[in-house]
Amino acid sequence: MIERLGFDNEKYLEMQSEHIRSRISQFGGKLYLEFGGKLFDDHHASRVLPGFHPDSKIRMLMQLKEQVEIVVAVSAMDLEKSKVRGDLGITYGSDTLRLIDTFRGFGFHVGSVVLTRFNGQTAAEIFQSQLENLGIQVYRHYSIEGYPYNIPHIVSDEGFGRNDYVETTRSLVVVTAPGPGSGKMAVCLSQLYHEYKRGIQAGYAKYETFPIWNLPLRHPVNLAYEAATADLNDVNMIDPFHLEAYGVTTVNYNRDVEVFPVLKTMFEHISGSCPYQSPTDMGVNMAGYCIIDDEAVCQASKEEILRRFYTEQCRHRRGLTDGSAVYKIELLMKQLGLTGESRAVVRPALEVAQRTGAPAAAMEMPDGKILTGKTSSLLGSSSALLLNALKYLGGIPDEVHLIAPEVIEPVQNLKVNVLGNKNPLLHIDELLVALSICAVNDPNAKKAVRQLQKLRGCEVHTTVILSQSDEDSFRRLGVRLTSEPTYQTSKLYHK
Repeated sequence: MIERLGFDNEKYLEMQSEHIRSRISQFGGKLYLEFGGKLFDDHHASRVLPGFHPDSKIRMLMQLKEQVEIVVAVSAMDLEKSKVRGDLGITYGSDTLRLIDTFRGFGFHVGSVVLTRFNGQTAAEIFQSQLENLGIQVYRHYSIEGYPYNIPHIVSDEGFGRNDYVETTRSLVVVTAPGPGSGKMAVCLSQLYHEYKRGIQAGYAKYETFPIWNLPLRHPVNLAYEAATADLNDVNMIDPFHLEAYGVTTVNYNRDVEVFPVLKTMFEHISGSCPYQSPTDMGVNMAGYCIIDDEAVCQASKEEILRRFYTEQCRHRRGLTDGSAVYKIELLMKQLGLTGESRAVVRPALEVAQRTGAPAAAMEMPDGKILTGKTSSLLGSSSALLLNALKYLGGIPDEVHLIAPEVIEPVQNLKVNVLGNKNPLLHIDELLVALSICAVNDPNAKKAVRQLQKLRGCEVHTTVILSQSDEDSFRRLGVRLTSEPTYQTSKLYHK
């Protein structure tokens, strides 16, 4: 289905950068900016705010590039546990390196890495050596007993004072991290403590896109944020401090509201006064002012909630969660009158599976037409669906073979008889390699390859949990995938 634009990205870039400049000036020329969420590749924002570019935050910072220094915070506890990013499947340590490479690729100055909650963890010490061997400055911030409530201890030489002082040279210090719970806020506050002890005036602000503070509490965009963070126990709520101070209703989330009295007291201990009257005051998010079609963003947000519902079901089925997030998202769906089959591609996929007795898949094309794919002796349902979609987009007749059986069979032979795979059916990446080879001499295959970019943003649902290989392939193609929380076989071990 053709997605309507609901967000003015250029207006957002202009308003956001100007607001940050103003905040830097407010604090005398030095600002520690905690970046919540993803600094780039923010696909959640681009899905719920059609028109928001995944790299919008980076593009906004590009307008301030000469003022920006980036500090990456990573928890020593997460390094010790080898914590993995769910969307990328890489550890927080590996993602720290990826973040640094990406920031440098955009021309940003990455000043250092801070190991937070450091307590002599072996994995953190090894990672520090790795970073230092790569020429990256590393600082240690320690676990503080009683954090965040024992403020006299925290704001003392035995608390923040034990932490390394992070040397910075720019007026805007962006503190980011591989994921939530990495200690970004604590890094910012520790730096304020050290700056003020050195007689340097500095400030703190938070850049968190969601929840959007000037949208209603139960707006689908804000509910989609609750769905996205259901496993973190985040709950949107009215900011009571903002309401009391200004008589204006704004939306924040529980963690910031709960910790604000502590933050306010910390500011008073560090600098003598707090510049903010509420958690909302701390934010620098202009996204709510840039929505140009509320109906479009509402519909997009409902679709996102449905995708999160299926994703969490599959994560629970894989044994990665306790299932509580599924129930939280179901409650959000009920508030909006949604069921699992509100997702347009679900029912068609289930009907094909019921008719054939085998796994099936369905995809919604950009024009709204829904195609299906079924399992055959040569192809899995996802690969069959992909070929059907490429034929449809390229105007290629259904009866045309884009990949001849005599090409597929040698690949199957290699998989089973040489590489020892049990499943002879071609995965999506194997299919695309075969299709690309055929495109050298076959004009229809060549035309099909040219349609791949048109799949970006298409919705897909499968009746079984896919292999990691197929999930990764759909992600790289930009397809928005969901699956039933069911395995294809009754085996206990699934790759």
